[in-house]
This record gives sequence, structure tokens and C-alpha cells, in this order.
Amino acid sequence: MNKNYSSNPETSSNGAGSEFSNVGGAYVPSSGPRADKAAPSQPAQPGRHTRPSQPGGPNRGRPGDKPARTRRGSFHNRPARPPRGRQRVEHATPSPRDRKPNTQVPPPDDIFILDAGFSFSEGETPGIDYILPNTGYLEERRDKIRGLLISHGHLDHIGGIPYIMDRIGNPPIYTRRLTGKMIQKRQEEFAGQPVVIREVEKDEVVKLGKHTIRFFGVTHTVPDSMGIIIETQWGDVVFTGDIKLNHENGDPSDEEKREFGIFKERNVLALLMDSTNVWQPGFSIPESVVYKTLEEIIRASKSRLVIAMFASHLERLIRIVHFAEQYGKKIVIDGRSMRTNIEIARELGLIKYKDETVIPVENMNQYPPERIIILATGAQGDEFASLARIGNKTHKYIRLTPEDTVVLSSSVIPGNERAVQKLKDNLSRQGAHIITYHASDVHASGHGNREEAVWIHKQIRPKFFVPVHGYHYMLRVHGDLAVEMGVKKENVIIPDNSSVIDIRGGEKAHKHAIKAPAELRVVEGQTVSELSDVLMRDRKALGQEGFCVVVATVDRRTGKLHKSPDIISRGFVYLRDNKDLMDQTRLIIRKSVEGSLRNPRAADLDNAREDLAEAVSRFLLQRTMKRPIVIPVIVSI
Repeated sequence: MNKNYSSNPETSSNGAGSEFSNVGGAYVPSSGPRADKAAPSQPAQPGRHTRPSQPGGPNRGRPGDKPARTRRGSFHNRPARPPRGRQRVEHATPSPRDRKPNTQVPPPDDIFILDAGFSFSEGETPGIDYILPNTGYLEERRDKIRGLLISHGHLDHIGGIPYIMDRIGNPPIYTRRLTGKMIQKRQEEFAGQPVVIREVEKDEVVKLGKHTIRFFGVTHTVPDSMGIIIETQWGDVVFTGDIKLNHENGDPSDEEKREFGIFKERNVLALLMDSTNVWQPGFSIPESVVYKTLEEIIRASKSRLVIAMFASHLERLIRIVHFAEQYGKKIVIDGRSMRTNIEIARELGLIKYKDETVIPVENMNQYPPERIIILATGAQGDEFASLARIGNKTHKYIRLTPEDTVVLSSSVIPGNERAVQKLKDNLSRQGAHIITYHASDVHASGHGNREEAVWIHKQIRPKFFVPVHGYHYMLRVHGDLAVEMGVKKENVIIPDNSSVIDIRGGEKAHKHAIKAPAELRVVEGQTVSELSDVLMRDRKALGQEGFCVVVATVDRRTGKLHKSPDIISRGFVYLRDNKDLMDQTRLIIRKSVEGSLRNPRAADLDNAREDLAEAVSRFLLQRTMKRPIVIPVIVSI
């Protein structure tokens, strides 16, 4: 559970159906009335929020709670409109690992979007800043979108908002207070159209279009995380967002039991649930264990501490600031995103500390080293982050000493292993003592393990199950678990990116062969465009093989070379060390150009350039076994 800390002594369907999709996350229910549920005790007005009477207790997913213990494809065909009596789910995400969600649930009249994140660039997309969900399906139906429902404030769930809102008609965003502030702060960094953010709470009921939306609190690494319930004619569609359990020795806290107790009397048609860590056995480490470990490290520290973590682990940041003030330490925040998140939390009252507790990095040397805690970004080895600059000795103000301790309070994201190892080597060369999650409980995942998923499935008891958020293997493992928990095998649908899934009459599920628009959209600087296979191929070739520019100056009257060809090589071979190769390449250039321009008046320069590039590429491949990009230039004088 998220707790309050202060530093004072603490597809499209008809009326009988619904559609889903995962571009960032969206659900569109059917427009028919619920047949299996009584109406809310207080009728909700369109766009208005109501709070049903529920047992009291601390807010879940917010500080203040009592501590309780996918290769580019071109799909020109659009999904057909399903017959009457179907729910449709569309699942489209920007990378093979479904962790940057956007799911759409569209009935004929109402479309809801669940989350709108992005992916960071991968090895297959050199030069790309972010990978966005494809919103083509939504853009064609923007008039039916009733709202963007955001589960929590991590970038893989909100990062795509500034890039897609104009495209999908700028629908209102429904989310909790902290998440709304994070979205608003990101919007200020963009000069785009302002967004409408409507704050909701976990016990609120919202009427959007013809459908009722409810919310419930979940445990994650950022406060104000929530799950979403969309009521349909056939039952509830439940989306958990990223989730784990707050537990003690495998026993979920009273707050978890109370929060999930709402499902005892509910009829859940379909569950869409986080699958990231379901393949790992047992229970995940509770965040409370991490807090105890960090508190002991801070309390016992006799030298300067550098604690590196994700800026999005706001709960942990709040705790560290509290511990620092409790034990008379000073905090240096070194990282823009981390500073921004702490400022937002303080503005909302989620964290309270004295102004003098946080000091500028340039004033750090005014205090004894044992009183300093540096909060730094870059635990994943990011080249330009604070910790990397400390490790490289390029930081303007921070130099490590053998007495310093560096705590890496994060796990290693797959693919970052070499970068993190290099970072640790650089820190170790300066004599610093390094503490990682391998040797101490300084980090816990925000995603629950297998036994946590088992407990959640037992509480929700869905008829259909769609695992989301994870590589295909993780989705498959989660699907198998759902079968073990009583879901019929034919009712478990393992989605691919842009899958279209129908739930027919509340009784049968079907995944269509035809998919929603699936071409990847990418951000490069300030430009958003569809990913080009040709562009990515050329960038990979440039990175692996280099390029070679060949310049031939030709006499337009005779078709003969005017002078020896010029060759410019970058990333291919060093010209001074390969003189023989270059001389032979010049002979190939001369032979190709003069052969193509044998009849200068009838010659086609475009064909001559193509022939030149082909001839040089073939020769270089034979001699070097490399395929540099050859750029031919023929100048006629």
C-alpha cells in the first residue's frame, strides 16, 4: 500500500457488445444496460462523479494510508464490425514487450482508452527517441472516445499522452490526483494543446457516455495507482494496471483484502492484468522490507551516501527524504526528473520536509560528508545521467572518495547489463563501496510474483482472461496460471500487438486473424512519424558497416572521367591504411562510369549512378566481406 509520510515525526460493436485494444490501453464496452447488476444507489450523471457508501479506511494507492503490511506490418484492412452480441478487445502496443500500454475498448457509442504510454528505443530502432502506440483505429473513431483512463503516473503509462492527444480528439483524462499532476507537468514541457484532466478517487463512480466506470486502489511503486472497472451488459471488464501486493510473509495486508473485497459481489466478465513478474515463483519482496533496509543504511552511515534509483519510484524517494530528516542528514537531489517528482509530491502534501533539508549540490561541501545523502538518477548506466557522470569523473560538483557508499536501489533492466557493469566498474575504480539488490534488499519490483497473481485471481474470479504487460512468454505463463485458477482454457486469450478479440454474447472469445493498424509510430526529436523499414535498415548498416561516398567527375562530351575518382569513407575502412583497396576501387569506378556513359548524349545519369553503386558494393563485399552503404555521385562538366 502507499502511505503518507511527512518528515515531521513522520472492436466496434453494437448495443450488445464491447471492444478492447491495447495501444496504451483502451476498453470500449457495449452500450446496452447492465442485466446482471442493480443500478447504483445514486444515479450518476454524465461526466459527474459519485462516491458510493463503502467501509471507511485509508486511501489505497496514496500516501496517507496506514502502514499495513511488436517487425512493422502493413495492415490496410480494418477490423470488420462484429455482429450483435459481441464484446471486442483490441490490443496494440509499441514493442514486442507489452509494457507501454494503450488498450481500447470500443462499443458502437463509447470508446475508453486505458493508459497511453510509450517504449524507449531498442536495438532494432537506432536513432529513435520513443516508440508510440499506433492510434490509427482511434483516430478514425475519435468522436466516440469518451475518456482516457490512466492507472498510474509512470512514463510507460503516460509518456505517449503529449504525442497522441491531438490525433485522437483530445478526450478528457480521468485519473487520480498525483498522476494528473505528473501529466500536467509533462504537458507544460510541450507546446501542444492543453489537456482536460478530471481528478477521480478510488471509490468514485463516473458515468461516461452510456457506461459506468469505477475505480479501486492497487499497490505499485508510485502513489495513487489504481485499477479500473468498466461495467458492461455482460459483466465487468477489470484492468489492474501495474500491480503487486502489500503482504507480510505471503499474507496480504488487511487493506488489500478490503480493497479486493469489492469483487465478492461483482460479476467479472474479463480481467486484463499485469503479467511482468508472474513467471517468478512465490511472493515479491514487499516495499516495506526495502524501506527498513534503506533506513538502516542511512542510520548507520558514517560517510557520504549516494543512492541511485528510478525517479519514478516516488514512494521510495519520499521515504528516503523522511529518513534523512529523521537522522539529521542533508539531501542533494541530482537529476531533473527526480527533482520534479519530489516537488510535485511536496506540492500535493504527500511529503513534508523543512526547506533546509534539501540543499543545492554546489553547497554540499559546506557540510560534513557523513551528513550528506545524494539522490541520483542513472542506475541503469544511462550515459548522460547523474551517476554516469559521477562514475566518469565529469560531474561538475561530485567526486567520489574511498569512504563513499553508492546504493543502486534498482534492478537491471534486460539489455542494460553491460552499461550497468561499466557503471559499477567506474564507481569501483574510485574506491567507493557499492551496495546492489543482489547483496541486500535495497530494491523490490513493482510487479507481483506468481503467488500474488494467484491471490488476485481468486478475488476477481473472471470468466475471460487477457494477460497484458509483458513479453509473450510472460503472457503465456500468466494464461496458464489463469487456467489453473479455474478459467476455461478457451476463455484465455493471449494477445499479440494490435490483436482484435471478440467476446461473443458474454459466452465465447475469438481472436481475429485481421489486426488493427500496427505500423510503429516513433518520436525523433520533435517529429512523430511512422517507422520506416528502409530508414532503420540504413541506420543499422551505417552503425555496423559504415558508408562510402564515391565521386566521379565526367566530361559530358566524351563520357570519360575528368580526373581520378574521389572516395570518402566513414566507419568502413581507414583510407590511409588501405591504399591498395582504394586504388582498385577507383579502377572499378572508372570502368563502371565510362561503361555507362559510353554514349554521353543518350546516357541516363540515374541509371549510371545505380550501376556505379552496385559495382562498388559488389567489389567491396568481395574484398572485405563488408557491405557499407555506397553513395554514388557523378558530376558532369
